[in-house]
Amino acid sequence: MPSKNLTIVQMNDSHAYLDLHPELFWENGKAVYRMAGGYARIATILNQIRAENPGQVLFLDGGDTFHGTYSAVQTNGDALVPILNALRPAAMTAHWEFAYTPKGFKKLTANLEYPMLAINVHTKESGENYFKPYQVVEIGGLRVGIAGNASNIVDKTMPPQFSEGVYFTNGVYELPGVVKTLRQQENADLVVLLSHLGFPQDMQLLQLVHGVDVALSAHTHHRLDKAHKQGDALVIQSGSQGAFLTRLDLTIEDGKICDYRHQLLEVSEKVVPDPEIEEAVTKALSPYTEYLNEEVGHTVNPMNRAWNLESSMDNFLLEVIMEHTGAEITFSNGWRFGAPVVPGPIRRNDLYNMVPMDPVISTVELSGAELKLMLENNLEHTFSRDPLNQMGGYVKRALGITVLLKVENPPGTRIHKIFLGKNEIKDDVLYYAAYITEQGVPPNLGQNHRHSDLHIVAAMEYYLARKGTIEIGMQNTFQLI
Repeated sequence: MPSKNLTIVQMNDSHAYLDLHPELFWENGKAVYRMAGGYARIATILNQIRAENPGQVLFLDGGDTFHGTYSAVQTNGDALVPILNALRPAAMTAHWEFAYTPKGFKKLTANLEYPMLAINVHTKESGENYFKPYQVVEIGGLRVGIAGNASNIVDKTMPPQFSEGVYFTNGVYELPGVVKTLRQQENADLVVLLSHLGFPQDMQLLQLVHGVDVALSAHTHHRLDKAHKQGDALVIQSGSQGAFLTRLDLTIEDGKICDYRHQLLEVSEKVVPDPEIEEAVTKALSPYTEYLNEEVGHTVNPMNRAWNLESSMDNFLLEVIMEHTGAEITFSNGWRFGAPVVPGPIRRNDLYNMVPMDPVISTVELSGAELKLMLENNLEHTFSRDPLNQMGGYVKRALGITVLLKVENPPGTRIHKIFLGKNEIKDDVLYYAAYITEQGVPPNLGQNHRHSDLHIVAAMEYYLARKGTIEIGMQNTFQLI
């Protein structure tokens, strides 16, 4: 039988970044910033690949697509629908899309011209699949089975409305049956897993479940400059915020990949934007452009979320919360999304990119024992030895304390000591803390949770109005010993 060719193009974790934005790159051991991304430039790259390989290009979206910027959140994702339909992915899976509630997300998907896939999202009432588990497409003379695996952390670490009426698994129990169905009943020549578990989690999943040919990983924002092998499966991931695509050219003989070529493609500012998509992006952004472009402050140094234990961007966020509330300690979630803010003007759009859902600032009284328990749980979610138990994000962001820890220790024993200033935290003492979202401090910990009327974006604006120019550095909050 003659060999057949298929080109897979992956986009993941674009987080509704419709247009160019600053992105961090490492060059010669140094961090540099330049503009990248935007769906109009993604469209140009896609069109070029499709022109090179007519009828042989499979474009797939790994999710975290319809949430992450002001225009997306203000329209419950609807602003992106015509743009994504025009890009013509064959399928997607999801994560932050559930922020619109499962019912809201299903309503959004009804307007998409491609399916949302998830083998691992089930209705609480019946246990049935909430979305289609798989899709079979005929392309390049091949039958390609695509199984979706949504993020499994939605009902475990995120606000409860994200999972109303549904529950999430990691797909370990569902995937073998789906692979068997695709192979034996659907006669698939190739099985593709479109997953939003995260790169370590997907590698572990593929160690446990066999029969997948290509796994398109998402969630952890890895920029993989080569395809990784796990058993017989090729695993790829393409960064975040639409700054990269991955192109995977496959040669297939007798249902097996006999050769492949991997390219991580930067969506560079130099790419000429597709006129049709550029017009659609301008239309989606135009109601908010003037408001979002307003200058609200200046920064001397870059702010980003590029590090696991701490970030300058979140230190800014936490300092704002501390100044507003007078709290001793402030907390936020270790989100990975959020384009860098480069030295110079800070615009309102930058603030919404940091926290697009714009939650209220809350306060709580936490005992030292509860504080330690909360951080130990978070460290386990971040660094669990079993990748399938990892539920990050990065490490929880904190300000006001210093935590000495050993990452390699077993669960519950990673923290050596916690200090507030020069004094060690005591188990039976209550500490006044402030936070944003339930991912900052869970509702089952602490007492006297109070939610203020001030939302975090307004608080950041007030702070910048007072300070004018800021310089936010690292505090060494979490120290490895």
